[in-house]
This record gives sequence, C-alpha cells and structure tokens, in this order.
Amino acid sequence: MKLTIQHFEVRSTHALDSQVEERILTLQPRLQIDEANVRLEHQREASPPYGVQVHLVTPGPDVFAEGKDHTLAAAMDKVMADLESKIGQRKTRHGERQRNQREAAARGRSSRSGH
Repeated sequence: MKLTIQHFEVRSTHALDSQVEERILTLQPRLQIDEANVRLEHQREASPPYGVQVHLVTPGPDVFAEGKDHTLAAAMDKVMADLESKIGQRKTRHGERQRNQREAAARGRSSRSGH
C-alpha cells in the first residue's frame, strides 16, 4: 500500500505520521487498499479548526471520508468511524449481491429442470 500524508498548517512529526499509518493499516484486513491519501489540516479561523480527509484507492469503488473537530485526534477518530461504517456497508452489499446471484442461479436451474 502506498501512503501519502499531506499536512496543511499541521506540523509533520514522526509520531503523528506513524499514528496515521497505523490507523489506516487497521483497515487492511477488511479491505484491500492499494493507495491511501490522507490530508491533515488546521484552519485557525474555522470552527472546528481541525480536519482530516482520507481517500482510499481500492479494487472497485474508492472510499472517501472526512472528519472535522476541535482536535486533530478527534477529527481522525471521526474519519476512522466513517471509514469503518463505509467498509461494513460495502461488505454487506457485496454479500447481498452474492446471495442474490446464487438464488437467481438456483431458480434458473430449478425452472429448467421442470420443463
């Protein structure tokens, strides 16, 4: 996985970048991530001032999430919760499609055998 972290008015530190990388890697068992683009920003005039945006490049549709809060850690927590939710929905939809395809195939076999 290729990881790109952009900092806008947020100081880049090894500890911060490592934490972001660890959080993104926790998603890897549930979703193949080819590339992760993370944007960390601090806008002094905005309320809440901290924002985190994540774009995950995956096989199939990419996954996007954004979170804003009064601390960078809280904004990151919001993004991770949103990503977890979207990945869960994606897995649920995938499972439903597979089940529907199996049921349709079974109906097709039973209708052909009845003729």
